[in-house]
Amino acid sequence: MKNEKTHNPVASKASELLSNPKTPKNIKSVAGSALTQAPDKKKKR
Repeated sequence: MKNEKTHNPVASKASELLSNPKTPKNIKSVAGSALTQAPDKKKKR
């Protein structure tokens, strides 16, 4: 399996879902999985 990463727009949406207290538990689980596959943010110098 290739080293696949979640694209930034998907990661952003997943982050929004996780921060919303009304998001169902099963949706938060999927969103968390997507975020763990998102590339690390680059440090600004």
